[in-house]
Amino acid sequence: MRWHQREINDVIQELKSFPHGLSPEEARRRLAQYGPNELKEKKKKTLFMMFLDQFKDFMILVLIAAAVISGLIGEVSDTLAIIVIVVLNAVVGFIQEYRAEKAMAALKKMAAPTATVMRGGMPANIPASQLVPGDVVILEAGKVVPADIRFLEAVQLKMEEAALTGESVPVEKHTRPLHDEMLPLGDRKNMAYKGTFVTYGRGTGVVVATGMDTELGKIATMLLEEEEVKTPLQKRLASFGQKLAIAVLAICAIVFGIGVMRGEPALLMLLTAISLAVAAIPEALPAVVTVALALGARKMVRQNALIRRLPAVETLGSVTYICSDKTGTLTLNKMTVEEIYVDKKIIRSQKSEDREQRTDSPFHYLMTALALSNDAQMDASGNIIGDPTEIALYNIARDNGFDKKELEGKFPRVAEIPFDSDRKCMTTIHKWPGGQGVKGSGAEISLSPEPLNPGILESPHFVSFTKGAIDVLIDKTTDILTSDGLKAIDSEEIRRVNERMSADGLRVLGVAIRKWDELPVDLSPERVERGLTILGLVGMMDPPREEAKEAVSLCKEAGIRPVMITGDHPLTAEVIAKRLGILENDSGAIMTGKELEALPLEEFEKQVENIKVYARVAPEHKLKIVKALQDRGQFVAMTGDGVNDAPALKRADIGIAMGITGTDVAKEAAHMILLDDNFATIVKAVKEGRKIYDNIRKFVKYLLTTNSGEIWTLFLAPLVGLPIPLLPIHILWINLMTDGLPALALSMEPSEGDVMRRPPRHPRESIFAHGLWIHAVWVGLLMAGIVLFMQAWSIKAGNVHWQTMVFTVLCLTQLGNVLAIRSERESLFTIGLFSNKPLLGAVVVSFLFQIAVVYMPALNPVFRTQPLSPGELTLALAVSSLVFFAVELEKAWRRSRSGYESP
Repeated sequence: MRWHQREINDVIQELKSFPHGLSPEEARRRLAQYGPNELKEKKKKTLFMMFLDQFKDFMILVLIAAAVISGLIGEVSDTLAIIVIVVLNAVVGFIQEYRAEKAMAALKKMAAPTATVMRGGMPANIPASQLVPGDVVILEAGKVVPADIRFLEAVQLKMEEAALTGESVPVEKHTRPLHDEMLPLGDRKNMAYKGTFVTYGRGTGVVVATGMDTELGKIATMLLEEEEVKTPLQKRLASFGQKLAIAVLAICAIVFGIGVMRGEPALLMLLTAISLAVAAIPEALPAVVTVALALGARKMVRQNALIRRLPAVETLGSVTYICSDKTGTLTLNKMTVEEIYVDKKIIRSQKSEDREQRTDSPFHYLMTALALSNDAQMDASGNIIGDPTEIALYNIARDNGFDKKELEGKFPRVAEIPFDSDRKCMTTIHKWPGGQGVKGSGAEISLSPEPLNPGILESPHFVSFTKGAIDVLIDKTTDILTSDGLKAIDSEEIRRVNERMSADGLRVLGVAIRKWDELPVDLSPERVERGLTILGLVGMMDPPREEAKEAVSLCKEAGIRPVMITGDHPLTAEVIAKRLGILENDSGAIMTGKELEALPLEEFEKQVENIKVYARVAPEHKLKIVKALQDRGQFVAMTGDGVNDAPALKRADIGIAMGITGTDVAKEAAHMILLDDNFATIVKAVKEGRKIYDNIRKFVKYLLTTNSGEIWTLFLAPLVGLPIPLLPIHILWINLMTDGLPALALSMEPSEGDVMRRPPRHPRESIFAHGLWIHAVWVGLLMAGIVLFMQAWSIKAGNVHWQTMVFTVLCLTQLGNVLAIRSERESLFTIGLFSNKPLLGAVVVSFLFQIAVVYMPALNPVFRTQPLSPGELTLALAVSSLVFFAVELEKAWRRSRSGYESP
């Protein structure tokens, strides 16, 4: 049996404890046996080792090898450029990993620093780390629970457990045993858990678990055990880098071999092969990816999404499921009155136009009761403090013109009977001067017998207001107040209204009144809470955010499935999910934590893609959901704000924490933080993520076409009987010019018009999908064909400038290519030359540098170039433009085949 199932005496005996606590000697012995009440951390890497780990990636190792080779052949500038790129990449990775280590530190902060315990029969304040199983802890309002405890005493005790369970309302505690073994944490009302805190009342309890054995400790264990999964971008780039490096090395070896066999000098062919290898290895790739992600992250901050780990920016573009915590993420985390039943009709409280019509007496008495029979208060700064339910009632009364402070001046509280869970109601008694009216919403309602029927309104001296569960209140009432006076209560009608409001996910409270000629001497509930008159019913809920509904719709349009995961009641979850559009008419798509617990992982995986709402779940359930979806090949985003979300946030492909309501634990475990707690911000982030992946893919396409153009040129020239067309310095210069500024500027390309009308990329989709490889091969061959044609024609014509012509044509074809591939489908003439000004500037600068290399006398001997005549330059420009127009024709063909229309 679990602790919540046991009787108090059984718990004390099992723990070998006593109601007056442990002796100091026994506590010391148990501290040695169980260890301190602290959360443990795994052995940390040193900062130096964490930095070194950033150099293990295959792509980085290839780049380091390229830097060494560049240095050996005298290209020091290339060596320095590659080293700077590698080090910057390592620094970014180091910072991300260092931040991730903070998740456990944030979890430890939640633990209470001190605790009040009974030691040797006397209360004592001790460091919470010294608590042991069997200690008796004293709790009161404002205290953080220092360990997991089973209550021995609970006096009007309420606990705030939202961070651990997701429950938005403080939970009332009691000491009775609970018989269901598999109760979710939120329903174990005779237990309190480490890291939660007391909002009201007092109690004592015996410690049943400390340290890593507590529920908070179990979350810490999950955080330690869960490894972060690699992002799709990391997986794709690692695969791309390995394949490209192997292919390039093989081609370079072939080029070297063919050149030597044709009689070219071995040293020249070695330098050519090495230069080709250095040029073809994409040393700019880590830099372009980092810049693209950093620019995306900066833009997202302006849209209230803070990125903690750069690769998460792109991951958003692959997300197929968003698993969102309900409380505070999809809802306001603020109890609000939604409906009022008064004078035998239901009023939607949010419709302000109704308020002008609510001048009937029953409504005024109900609002007065809600304002007066209420412990919520306004502090000096204007904030309402108190129990969330009380705050909701306070607000609805104030919104309708019934100010608590003003009413208390007229009708002061003189006695009260506090709420308890057995009676399920509370009562306040107020002095009520005879004939005094109730003012609200600009109307004065007299307490004299006219115009209403005599009875309750016969100038009483005192009035009691009772509010509580309607099923209890009905048995204590005799009549109901209507605009026609007092009427006999129709219990069935009241129950029907209660059931209808409850079915809408509302928490329903009944409110009743009773008049007194004098203050009763006997203030027992049995004496005061009888012979009541019903004023009305009030239905409350934590309502969904308005913007969340639109965000859910946008997610669906983008092919992303939103899933609600909550610790709340299934009925409440279903109502919220339907209002948001997560659920439609598929009530079978709801699963409780208990049902989930009973399913083996294999069986659950068969159902997981059909479930849209999970209710009454524990932290380990959330983790199971994320894992099951990932096992089905889905990419999962998990949003949340509580400690209970942290393990799933860490495991998810992208964890999204709330910036305002989120705990430090959730923020440190997450990849991204929503600064405005707005679910809609996720949609903006998804759009940015898709755009960034598109731009990285454009860069890879550009890189492959330019590099394949160089490789085909050098590979085919000897085969068709032409001399080696380019010198090593030419290859490295083209590499620097074309893979440099234009490639970086591609990362600033605006998003395509259909970016949010496509389904998510398949998580296993290759970076070369949708014909990228084919494009790279044919465009590379076209470049090589143009270059070799120019070489053959120039040599045949006896042009001594043939190598400069070849060098210039190859450089310019690549600049034309970068303009053409700015969009997968749209023509450059549609999107406009100036829609990416950094790219246009990069192309112009690269062109001017190339002209300088050709025409500046100081650079001619360095690059082995000769000035071209105006006619030769014009010919080079004209021939180079063929690549641009060929790619534009390919896009036009694609548009015609797919029936694509510009947005």
